[in-house]
Amino acid sequence: MAKGGYVFYLDTCMLPIAPEKLQLKINNANETVTLINEGEINIMKAAGLTDIEFECEIPQVEYPFASYNSGFQGASYFLDIFESLKTNKKSFQFIVSRTRPNGTVLYSTNIKVSMEDYQITESAGNGFDLTVKIKLKQYREYSTKIVNVTVSTAKATVTTNRAGSVETPQTYTVQSGDCLWNIAKMFYNSGSDYTAIYDANSSLIESTAQEHGLASSSNGHWIYPGTVLTIPAT
Repeated sequence: MAKGGYVFYLDTCMLPIAPEKLQLKINNANETVTLINEGEINIMKAAGLTDIEFECEIPQVEYPFASYNSGFQGASYFLDIFESLKTNKKSFQFIVSRTRPNGTVLYSTNIKVSMEDYQITESAGNGFDLTVKIKLKQYREYSTKIVNVTVSTAKATVTTNRAGSVETPQTYTVQSGDCLWNIAKMFYNSGSDYTAIYDANSSLIESTAQEHGLASSSNGHWIYPGTVLTIPAT
């Protein structure tokens, strides 16, 4: 764990030195239009994607205040990971957590993102170390609607099934990179319904978080692969 319980994860890669500042821009997609004789009005639309930006120091030498998952790694190791996240055309989990020494969560975020770009700065004043400016964008799962058409001699009926609808309770085993928002999106077609899954599994989620050394899961921000969740019916 990094000093002060402050950690940044890009997928499974923990940054050796946690950035001093994290900027999240919570976007919206509302549209302002002008009506004849009525002036401007604001058309409310679904929320836009969140932009994330921060700078991190990537050391070339081992410092006592830096943290590594599996021993010291030079800057090239992290640059290869950043390049892979940018070019492999796959989303990944961005996790930030800040905790007190007793495990109490001060701040946490767990969001699926894409690597938009990163900028490397080398400066003689920074020794051999590198400064990397990283820009991420929230990734939102999407799917198409499936239409099943049944034709009989008496009548024709059309049934529309939303991808992810749940008519009876089901179970789901948490996979690496999952979060409750994405699981709710998968089953309910709405990530904001994640609270229904948390409420149905709160005891299990909290006890699992404690088994992993956290005092709290922070209402489901922390879930772990292998946990079998009950998915309530809609």
